Amino acid sequence: MTGFWAKLRRKTIGSWIITLLMYGLALTWLYPYIWMVMASLKPTSEIFSHGVFSGGLTLENYQFLFGSAAKLHRPFLGSLFNSFFITLTVTTSVVVTSAFIAYAMAKIKFRGREQLHNFILFQMVLPATMFTIPMFVLIKQLGLINTYSAMILPALMSGWGVFMMTQAFKGTPNDYIDAAKLDRASLRQIVFNLMVPLNKSIVAIVALFTFTGTWDNFMWPLIVVSDVDKMPLSVLLATFSRQYGDYVGPVMAGSVLQALPLVLLFIIFRRYFLQGMSLTLK
Repeated sequence: MTGFWAKLRRKTIGSWIITLLMYGLALTWLYPYIWMVMASLKPTSEIFSHGVFSGGLTLENYQFLFGSAAKLHRPFLGSLFNSFFITLTVTTSVVVTSAFIAYAMAKIKFRGREQLHNFILFQMVLPATMFTIPMFVLIKQLGLINTYSAMILPALMSGWGVFMMTQAFKGTPNDYIDAAKLDRASLRQIVFNLMVPLNKSIVAIVALFTFTGTWDNFMWPLIVVSDVDKMPLSVLLATFSRQYGDYVGPVMAGSVLQALPLVLLFIIFRRYFLQGMSLTLK
């Protein structure tokens, strides 16, 4: 206890100011999320007429989403399933393809490896919006407009994921790989039973960022999908808000449910995420 008070006394005025400033910035960042959660628990008529923590609390907005939204041609449960299906498919594909390509880039010598590595770096520098129109033209020519494939196919591979895993796999000693080959391990076993477990922090970062980016993706699904039954949750909420402006409460409730999986994922995989971030910074 004495040591605790001694540490408090050693804090300078400058360090206290910095600490208070950081807490203030954290609260400022959290305020929109707090407002969103509280608004989702209030009747629509009280959202803008009462303070954040005043007014009555109710679950009617959530009940509306699960019960009555379908009557307005906004199938909330269906769009939630669409989001999970698209996001899990893309995340699984990115992790699998990135792991195989990264292993080849890091541990197999072949002609053109450096050129491929440079191309991946070059592709990461270019903004994704540059490819929106060419990708739309390609998807249209393939006849995939208004399908799940239009949202999934362009995201099945990730140059960023390949780069991250390649950098991680390079640090894995070749002795482990040689031992696995002596035990007649296949390529799949080497990648998924050896390389991925030894670099699980970086793999977790790739999976988390891919899941988050796909789950929150709004522009591309909005462009290629107009069928309400195929819309992911992010697009459905936007169209719901635009056409039914009086339903602010249900939109806030849907926004809370959209953010909930991301929060849970971060809490569950927080340790791997922080480990991977520290390795990336090094």
